[in-house]
Amino acid sequence: MKNLLSLSFCLFYMTMTNYGQRNLAIATSDNSAMTSMFLNPANISGCSEKVVVNLFSANLMVDNNLGTFTQLSNVGSSTAFNVSGTNAFNMLAPAVDLHLPGILVSLNDPLQQSFAFTTRVRVMNQLNHFDPNLFSTVTSGSHSATDNYSYQSSNFNWTANLWSEVGITYALQVLDEGPHHVHAGVTLKYLGGISYLSLKGKNLAVSYVNGSDTVNARNSDIEFASNAVNSNSAVNNGLQASDVTSSLFGSKAGSGFGMDIGITYVYDINGGDKPSDQAETGADVHRLKASVAVTDIGAIKYNDANNFVVNVTGNGYVTGQGLSDNIKDWNSFRNYMVAQGFTADTGARATKLGMPTSLIGSIDYQIHDRFYVNGLVVGNLANRLNYGNSYYGQVSITPRYDTRRLTIAMPITYSMLANDMKLGLGLRFAGFFVGSDDMMALLSSNQHGFGVYFGGYVPLYKKKEKSKIGS
Repeated sequence: MKNLLSLSFCLFYMTMTNYGQRNLAIATSDNSAMTSMFLNPANISGCSEKVVVNLFSANLMVDNNLGTFTQLSNVGSSTAFNVSGTNAFNMLAPAVDLHLPGILVSLNDPLQQSFAFTTRVRVMNQLNHFDPNLFSTVTSGSHSATDNYSYQSSNFNWTANLWSEVGITYALQVLDEGPHHVHAGVTLKYLGGISYLSLKGKNLAVSYVNGSDTVNARNSDIEFASNAVNSNSAVNNGLQASDVTSSLFGSKAGSGFGMDIGITYVYDINGGDKPSDQAETGADVHRLKASVAVTDIGAIKYNDANNFVVNVTGNGYVTGQGLSDNIKDWNSFRNYMVAQGFTADTGARATKLGMPTSLIGSIDYQIHDRFYVNGLVVGNLANRLNYGNSYYGQVSITPRYDTRRLTIAMPITYSMLANDMKLGLGLRFAGFFVGSDDMMALLSSNQHGFGVYFGGYVPLYKKKEKSKIGS
């Protein structure tokens, strides 16, 4: 039990020090195809770059509706996070997205074909529909031995997942009629599962009476699964760097396939007909661009050879000492839970973790010259009652100044997770960028989240044919 609680504490405090997002200020740019393709793979068709070599990028964030950060400078301490919610809460903390070396090649042919190869490592730690008392009891020890307390959670899910992705993207222009252009794109991904812990339940009601070490659990119907445990020990050895490397190109703890698919419509009349625009960008500057995409389709399967599951149902009593003595392996844990009145079943079993499938819609409009405004909507398509992760809905408006060499943008977002407004700022100079979609915690206290991103790539831009420039 101590090992599992220690792991829970580590995951919680990791959430207080790491953050991740969609880096909207840069991803909405017309001059950052290697970044915008993760919003919609069709964005690389007809892009202004000829070749892009990605070096690295990191996107990190935390967000929740349980409480607020009071002192960002003391993140990870007991005074930094103020629990204020009383209803079932959601927490996405952290969501980390590391983009490793990759390459993009765009042809200047009539079909405007583009190809990309990408590598990523992602981490998502998510609690969905959890009871605040349960969270406080486990993570902060807010209930002392002299307290009476109870909590109940139903239809809840906690999934902490670490995985890698190797992706191949192809996009092309499927319609070219005057000012009207339609592009389509798809990314096929090979998913490498590295490590995960997941707990889901239809119901868990717990009560505790002061002066006793006994906890009463009623109407329990929960299931725990992980490849970080086995039949001999509660927690395997720590994550090694070789685990990440193997998940990309070698043997994997889990594996699966994923896909992003999208389409864009571009209306360029009176927007890209100026010779100076075409000469600088190497591609038509649009007046209006509308797009829709479905991202992160797919799942990772962990086979029964390295994956264990435990089901606990019914009513019973447990003690802290009893759990500590019997959590050493699944057989001991099962025997103990059965002896305390529960029905428990454990063993090696295959599980499937769903990806955070999302629907992303966007409209981008040229206000004047190099000034644009982007509207973006994100909706969740994943089933949060299953093993796996999901994103929460958001609506963002991002005004930006955008040229080949420089992008400055300020995303303004309404988050449907915390039901609050977020303000960001992003800067790109050539192929290097830094920013945040949620930076208010730097300026004021009592914020639900925070995020930061940074990275770099080497771009080689297209040049228009002289005959077309002068047309």
